[in-house]
Amino acid sequence: MTEKTVLLEDTNPQEFYGANNRYFNLLKSFYPKLKITARGDKIKINGDESIIEQFEEKLNLILLHLQRYNSITENQIERIVMEDGREVAKTYAAVDDVLVHGSGGKLIKARTLNQKKMVQAIDENDMLFAIGPAGTGKTYTGVALAVRALKNKEVRRIILTRPAVEAGENLGFLPGDMKEKLDPYMQPLYDALHDMIPHEKLQYYIESRVIEIAPLAFMRGRTLDHAFVILDEAQNTTHAQMKMFLTRMGRSAKFIVTGDATQIDLPRNQGSGLKEALRILGKVEGISVVKLDDKDVIRHPLVKDIIHAYDKEEKK
Repeated sequence: MTEKTVLLEDTNPQEFYGANNRYFNLLKSFYPKLKITARGDKIKINGDESIIEQFEEKLNLILLHLQRYNSITENQIERIVMEDGREVAKTYAAVDDVLVHGSGGKLIKARTLNQKKMVQAIDENDMLFAIGPAGTGKTYTGVALAVRALKNKEVRRIILTRPAVEAGENLGFLPGDMKEKLDPYMQPLYDALHDMIPHEKLQYYIESRVIEIAPLAFMRGRTLDHAFVILDEAQNTTHAQMKMFLTRMGRSAKFIVTGDATQIDLPRNQGSGLKEALRILGKVEGISVVKLDDKDVIRHPLVKDIIHAYDKEEKK
């Protein structure tokens, strides 16, 4: 007789157990020779060692399904238990064009050619510069790639950062503590995450610092290991800020830098760290640059026309 305890990691126990424990009771019904009890995020199993191994294999596949798709059904549990575990694992490992199965079953995909280039580039390199105008999905695609890496356990945490350039507003006059002052500026990052991770799980990730959203100044002095890090609005970094950020890269890390060189909010006499970095690092091996354009705009059709009109004016 063997006894083993399994911990439900990176999984909401309520999603795993189901209403009135119906998912858990269904799983137990397939293993009548085992005594299986659960409390919170701990499952205790007693029985023959070989049967416990079979149970663990199926349990891990169910947890993998939950982490990837954010939900499960009784039919899916039955299929996972009844089918060959190796074939099920191969199916989950297969690469498809869906980056993340988001909240409410939303499918997050790379929707344009250059967004797909971003996916390919970060798969092949550890650092990516994604440059393009507003509405091209560069930040959204970057966040989806970060969430995918976290769900696939390729990284341990996600760090999203922006230079806190005030763009006409003074943070000191806004109400609240520092987090409350900065949250509106970081809102586009929160919006993307809410699309991709259920609310309760996202709150847990933020509270446990698995996901961190912070201004660029907070990166100083840190080494970011086993992390997927996105620097957004990078056109508003200075030379010193960009160099500081890029040199935070630790082991097993992925960095994405996004920006729009036409929307710089720095003082007129201050050069953009993004433009300089592209010039200096453009040919460094291991760094990719993907340039998005008006053909990648996925907002209202008028956005594309607006970008065209401003481009024409600037060329004059």
